[in-house]
Amino acid sequence: MRILLLTHAFNSLTQRLGAELRQRGHLVSVEFDISDSVTEEAASLFAPDLIVAPYLRRAIPESVWQHTVCLIVHPGLEGDRGPSALDWAIMNQRTAWGVTVLQAESEMDAGPVWASANFAMRAASKASLYRNETTQAATAAVLQAVEHFTAGNFVPQRKSSSQWQPLIKQADRVINWQRDDTASVLRKINAADGFPGVADTLFDQPCHLFDAWPEATLRGAPGVVIAQRETALLRATVDGAVWLGHVKRTGSIKLPATLAFAQEAATVPHAPLPDWWRAPAPTWQDIAYEEAGDVGYLHFEFYNGAMSTRQCERLRTALLWAQQRPTRVLVLLGGHDFWSNGIHLNVIEAASLNGGSAADESWRNINAMNDLALAFITTTQQITVAAIGGNTGAGGCFLARAADQVWVRDGIMLNPHYKNMGNLYGSEYWTYLLPRRVGPEAAQAIMHNRQPLTAQGALQIGLTDACLSGDVAAFRAEIASMATRLANAPALPEQLAAKAEARASDEAAKPLSAYRDEEMAHMHRNFYGFDSSYHIARHHFVQKSLASWTPRHLALHRELGWKLP
Repeated sequence: MRILLLTHAFNSLTQRLGAELRQRGHLVSVEFDISDSVTEEAASLFAPDLIVAPYLRRAIPESVWQHTVCLIVHPGLEGDRGPSALDWAIMNQRTAWGVTVLQAESEMDAGPVWASANFAMRAASKASLYRNETTQAATAAVLQAVEHFTAGNFVPQRKSSSQWQPLIKQADRVINWQRDDTASVLRKINAADGFPGVADTLFDQPCHLFDAWPEATLRGAPGVVIAQRETALLRATVDGAVWLGHVKRTGSIKLPATLAFAQEAATVPHAPLPDWWRAPAPTWQDIAYEEAGDVGYLHFEFYNGAMSTRQCERLRTALLWAQQRPTRVLVLLGGHDFWSNGIHLNVIEAASLNGGSAADESWRNINAMNDLALAFITTTQQITVAAIGGNTGAGGCFLARAADQVWVRDGIMLNPHYKNMGNLYGSEYWTYLLPRRVGPEAAQAIMHNRQPLTAQGALQIGLTDACLSGDVAAFRAEIASMATRLANAPALPEQLAAKAEARASDEAAKPLSAYRDEEMAHMHRNFYGFDSSYHIARHHFVQKSLASWTPRHLALHRELGWKLP
């Protein structure tokens, strides 16, 4: 069938659905929901058999749903209605939730149901639940709904009773620091994480709060900022304390908390952790190391997968330290939701907002990423594994590919390209790492086409080495089992010797420094050249500017010469 994905943005769910539907033989095109007239034009050009709306913030025009079946992906149980479904589920402490695929009609979220899927809730942010459990359930439900539609004899059933949940407002999210306990504070921030955050104040300045973590030991007067650690600020509650990782000050962009309030936090005491080992009690720890036998595990939990200059430098220091441990296998485990998305565009943008140079900060950041990738590529005393449990993109994909093996959790999405960010060329030694895995022609196609890859798709083209279970707990168990077998393999010394020999051969043929110099010549033009596309694209990205058109590589129906099949 011809299926049009109508969406507010090309988010991870839209990417996943597009890839899954194409894999099943459907012709898929994407249109951003910019206005009624644009949606009507897309429907006319593509003449879809079916429209699927994975992520919308407004209603589909009647002129479209009256003529074409439109399936809405609603992140709520059957009968749930309203624009803040997942927010309310977290706020109301629901133990189970779900996704419903229903047909668009005049009344919001009230159409007949084509499919649904439920899942168990966990204590996590809205953004994390959306990227994982909600996306998994939505994918299963949409694929089932498409099968029902294709069969031609399925009759969707209208829910006999439903409940409208209103748009959640900041008044519903207010934190009373003199009364709310830690669990309540975490729940309120979790229910608003990603967007819009919780309206509050820090240092008597208005802001929105994001990225909250519990603290088990440090205490202080309720509401007072009592400590800082790297990018996070610690604020006391009535029964404990909460780390605040990110904030958005009025009129600014979302930033790490200690950067957003750098001047105000100057007198706040530091509470550093003593080393890289995972802390025994709950706290905020963005880089943590642990061992099991001959296997070392290096975790790095960076918000949205963005890695600033400082974070890259710290992770490299931790990596070099872990390389000296008496282990035979070293596994890099990124965050729960993202492994890595490369350089930190928000921190780079902040440099320009504070009178500095975004180009200079971009240059520092990409060099720090390259230094980190180089340390990974040149690890000789251990077999290295990148275990990707969350989405990854741009430089993060090639940082992972710097490992000897890449194991990926089924269900995550990979975007191994850079051009969507203002025609950015990219570095992280991708010109060395990618062609040697997939071949020069495939490497060129990946970079040119700019399409996301599923975990299965990445394995099929040779970009990764294994696709493991989609369940997070099972994925972690499989990593532990496979890494232990790898460490205990009798042939490991021969593997390490072959690895060192291959690296020496590659270096003799063309040094890594040459790849880096060539890539960085392109990046210098991106950052400092006459073409400001990267800076414009980054600005719109961090400011969350509304899209004014759909990129051509997504909208097949807008290609020159497009004709209906």
